[in-house]
Amino acid sequence: MKGVIFDWDGVVIDSSAQHERSWELLAEEIQKPLPPGHFKAGFGKKNQEIIPGLLRWSDDPGEIRRLGERKEELYRELVREQGVAVLPGARELLVGLQKASIPRSVGSSTPRSNLDAIFAATGLGELFSAVVCGDDVTNGKPAPDVFLLAARRLGLDPADCLVIEDAHVGIEAARHAGMKVLAVATTNPLGELQLATAAVPTLAGVTPEFLQHI
Repeated sequence: MKGVIFDWDGVVIDSSAQHERSWELLAEEIQKPLPPGHFKAGFGKKNQEIIPGLLRWSDDPGEIRRLGERKEELYRELVREQGVAVLPGARELLVGLQKASIPRSVGSSTPRSNLDAIFAATGLGELFSAVVCGDDVTNGKPAPDVFLLAARRLGLDPADCLVIEDAHVGIEAARHAGMKVLAVATTNPLGELQLATAAVPTLAGVTPEFLQHI
């Protein structure tokens, strides 16, 4: 392992409540229904896939884009009002990797504007060597595009990168990219993460040395 690629929501920050509430606020705003279990089913996917496929709100590309942007505006408003928590062990692991001169990238489906807002609030941005987000790729997870681009930006072969993920679609994307993946049981129980190379309850206590042995 020569580099580490971090998913964002559910791995580095705990933002699930704000994301779920922003979908609820958007649904109320446009008077559209939300199917049961929609949030967990869509976790880790791009809005451009969730809105027409999972929610079936629209098939018009312009409307899909408008709704997706409005959802993220609502999310950022909630973050500004409520703040956001960094998940246990995430900052410590990033600092440890930085001290060990191991390159680190974000590999997330979230828009860049969301990342910038959290970077400003938490100071986490300075701990990453590269950032790849949903705006940078056409195909979202479970396609491997986000992780393959992150590897390129780190200057590494995909096989030399380890992905840290919490979502099933992210684990699948990492495997498609030919990368090992450490799953974190923040979104799904440990027992449901068998497709990952390894799994931990949280990142608390996870060190660069631990990652080297995965």
